[in-house]
Amino acid sequence: MSHDENPTVYSTEWEDLGKKKRSRRTPQPQVSLPPEKQTVYLHRESKGRGGKTVTLVKKLQLSPSDLKALSKELKRLCGTGGTTKNGVIEIQGEHRQKIAAYLQNKGYRIKIAGG
Repeated sequence: MSHDENPTVYSTEWEDLGKKKRSRRTPQPQVSLPPEKQTVYLHRESKGRGGKTVTLVKKLQLSPSDLKALSKELKRLCGTGGTTKNGVIEIQGEHRQKIAAYLQNKGYRIKIAGG
């Protein structure tokens, strides 16, 4: 048989490029900026969460350890759960006003966005 009559359909020589995962995450800064030099955006979102509302804290320029510590403080302040994904803090429930007051006391500039 010649090569043209029986072409190779699958080969283990090459990686499966269709399954190769591409990272879309934005790189996290290694050094935190002081609160006075940061503007934090607070969003309310319920898309893709079964109608449940979450408060998103975006555009923080903090190191991963500082981001985790701030997330823990905000969850304790609101008395609810949450997570940190790709540099965004997600707090369960509508807590934008409470989080805004807390972050302003720490020195952050606040922008409240989303209905």
